[in-house]
Amino acid sequence: MKNRLLWHKALTAIVLLYLFIPLLATFLYSISTDWYRTVLPEGYTGKWYGELVSDPRFIDALGRTLFVCIVTILISLVVMVITVFAVTVYLPRLERLLQGIAMLPYAVPPVVTAVGLITIYSQGPFALSGSVWLVIGAYFVAILPYMYQGIRNSMRTVDAISLLDAAELLGASKLKGFWLVVFPNILPGVLVATLLSFSILFGEFVLANLLIGGHYEMIQVYLVRRMEENGHLASSIVVCYFIFISIISAVVLRLGRSAKEGRT
Repeated sequence: MKNRLLWHKALTAIVLLYLFIPLLATFLYSISTDWYRTVLPEGYTGKWYGELVSDPRFIDALGRTLFVCIVTILISLVVMVITVFAVTVYLPRLERLLQGIAMLPYAVPPVVTAVGLITIYSQGPFALSGSVWLVIGAYFVAILPYMYQGIRNSMRTVDAISLLDAAELLGASKLKGFWLVVFPNILPGVLVATLLSFSILFGEFVLANLLIGGHYEMIQVYLVRRMEENGHLASSIVVCYFIFISIISAVVLRLGRSAKEGRT
């Protein structure tokens, strides 16, 4: 038993080391002056981070990306929570249909999605080509599987139907029962789905580049363009991206843990 535990710890350490080495190399390159002829960088500097923070394009691209991701996730949360709840409680026969629709983005490559959207919305009364709202709509579709699966699993885990019945027996209306009883119980799962969706959208490049590109430069497009100019600067962007996602993950997981503790 003890040997097996040591083996599991050793295997976990090897996997973590394997995942950590590329990030460490990226960080070293982001603070290096030159790194071509030696095992370790020939010199170290923080000017790449200073140049990044002082670049108004980076600040603007980060703000645009956050705006698009947050708006998309908020719309998706409202639509999917209400839809999954209604189907789970009142229309269980439609669950397979909803699941099939939600899983469709898995089968459609982002390039095909982008080309199709550009073709449909490039002209006519609903011309949105080059509009940020077209990107938000595409992002909404892209995260459908993750939002649906996370919310659906939470609904099934807490048995939303029994919770709602219990709330109604105690005198609560359907709306009040959902808001005060069902939703707090599925909140940890909703937060995990939100975190996963945010991570995917924050790093999504194909849709952002094809649908809007330089008209509304987001962090993914900015990263690729700066990578062509300076690899050190691009590495610093990647490190900042990783730190930012780690902070967001820690905050969301902390909120989920607090919600779970408050529920118990």
